[in-house]
Amino acid sequence: MSLPPGFLEELRARVPLGRVVGRKVVWDPRKSNQAKGDLWAPCPFHQEKTASFHVDERKGFYYCFGCHAKGDAIAFIRQTENVSFLEAVEILAREAGMAMPAPDPKAAERSSRLQQLAEVMEMAVRHYRLALSRREGEAARAYLERRGLKGEALARWEIGWAGEDRHGLSKALVARGVPEDLLLEAGLTGEGQGGRYDRFWGRIIFPIRDARGRAVALGGRSLDPHARAKYLNSPQTPLFDKGRTLFNLPRAREAAGKGAPLIVAEGYMDVIALSEAGFPAAVAPLGTAITEDQLALLWRLSPEPVIALDGDAAGLRAALRLVDLALPRLEAGRGLRFALLPAGLDPDDLLRQQGAPAMQALLDRAEPMVALLWRRETEGRTFDSPERKAALEQGWRRAIAAIRDPAIRRFYEDELKRLQWQFLRGAERSPPRRSGQTGRSGAGPREPAPATRASPLAVAPPPGGNLLWDVLWAPDPGPEAELRRAVLAILLVHPALIEDFAPDLEAMDCPDPIEAALRDGLLRHAGAPDLRAALAGEFGAESVSRLLERAHILALRPPGETEAARLDCAEALARLAARRGHAAALAEAMEDLAAGADEWLTLRLGQAAAAVDITRRKDMEDTREVYVAPNGLALDKEERERAEDLFARISFVRRPRPSAS
Repeated sequence: MSLPPGFLEELRARVPLGRVVGRKVVWDPRKSNQAKGDLWAPCPFHQEKTASFHVDERKGFYYCFGCHAKGDAIAFIRQTENVSFLEAVEILAREAGMAMPAPDPKAAERSSRLQQLAEVMEMAVRHYRLALSRREGEAARAYLERRGLKGEALARWEIGWAGEDRHGLSKALVARGVPEDLLLEAGLTGEGQGGRYDRFWGRIIFPIRDARGRAVALGGRSLDPHARAKYLNSPQTPLFDKGRTLFNLPRAREAAGKGAPLIVAEGYMDVIALSEAGFPAAVAPLGTAITEDQLALLWRLSPEPVIALDGDAAGLRAALRLVDLALPRLEAGRGLRFALLPAGLDPDDLLRQQGAPAMQALLDRAEPMVALLWRRETEGRTFDSPERKAALEQGWRRAIAAIRDPAIRRFYEDELKRLQWQFLRGAERSPPRRSGQTGRSGAGPREPAPATRASPLAVAPPPGGNLLWDVLWAPDPGPEAELRRAVLAILLVHPALIEDFAPDLEAMDCPDPIEAALRDGLLRHAGAPDLRAALAGEFGAESVSRLLERAHILALRPPGETEAARLDCAEALARLAARRGHAAALAEAMEDLAAGADEWLTLRLGQAAAAVDITRRKDMEDTREVYVAPNGLALDKEERERAEDLFARISFVRRPRPSAS
């Protein structure tokens, strides 16, 4: 009985070799690495005590270093169950839920036809490669050289050139005895009103090979900026199923098996650029979004592929579609990470402009799926009411309901709850803005506080070692530290204000050495054309970019709202001065009391009372109780209670309360 093309490949893809072998052996936990599909056990085919039997799940083969037994899942079933080849296939098919194909007398004929198509494709690859090396390929060679590809790289990727002659390939291959119907069936030619024509002309040619290394399709990149399609792939053929094929699959499979990170890019040039820059396990889908079959293929190569997509809206949409596809198929130790590039750049652009270290840094910062899911649920939305906050939670709960594995679903729920708590807490921790208050500039009534704005990105703090995050994100930093950090954050986002507030900034006492370092950096680089770049040179680009792109913890005014930010900064500095002033006065009074200086005690306590004696009122914008001193500066309830307790202990009788006007 002959099996249809692709049946065995799909069967091997659906039934992992580790699962088949695991029913007969006990894995050695010391030598095995389950996440990488690198498994070791005592050999089931001969008696031994050491684990010399090796299973490589990525490649789908086993090998015993003792008795030299080797094979795939079918061979293992045949040897352990003592069955024929077809019986072994039937056993695996039942496990995979696949129906055995009915006997087909024409299967051998079709297999022969596929072999002929594969040979024709190889002839086309050689024809296009030769054309690139000739005079007609001069413009294409110049373009490729500008993209960093020449000599050995062109040969390594078998890149070719389809000239302007719309019948060049077909004339050459027909002259060598290839039937025209084979050219049409292989997708090398097409049919139109004017008859048959070459499908590829005026394009750089990239061969597409399947897992077995056969040339099954071609991809073409036009050099004409006005072409209807920049990239063109072969159509669906008996050899080529674009939803089950990945560009550079054979090389990437080998590199991933040696430990290289598996990177999924968008196009041929991205994959080639990544591989040439030292990232050999790079693949790309072929003109479509990643399919379920391609996702299963990726997970066979690596338990956690990194999806490197363009940093534009289309790239983000593609990433989110992939998240929805992957969620129901997640298993323990198997997921995805996402490295979203800067807007307007693809991996090829990034490598040419900034080099391999920049790409490596991007891969190192790749985010898990849960971060992208959270971004989708929050980006561009506001959560200024209980109803909207409830809708936020309802949205992400609906998304993770697709996860079939209960343990993974529980961990997703825990992580999203944490992100939601931090996100909403970050908004609530923003300094309140009260109408009617004035800043240092003496401007009129302040505008009402804006509704809680959703950060475009998650608010979760990054790993340690980030100076700016250490300054601006710390658990319960205390009221004075929170005010200092608000000042630093405002001036960082609005550098034009540094000169106006320079004296206050210089006088601002920062007991925390990290705060002091950032304060000094702002003063030192105040006149720099690009403050962010200057600080990045001192504190590290990653620290600055993480703060400016991800931090929204203080409800900072966006860069365009300079005057509103000026009022915010003035208020924060004034509140900070009020706290320091009344604390200093009370401290001096306590020193005099301890020294028995009754003569000056009443005067000093009167000075303290002038700073702390306050009128209580309910803030209409906030449910907190706030206290406003005669000079209009707000102090909190805790400080007032501490002061009044002090006065009670020394039997101080308060003077009549001065008017708040």
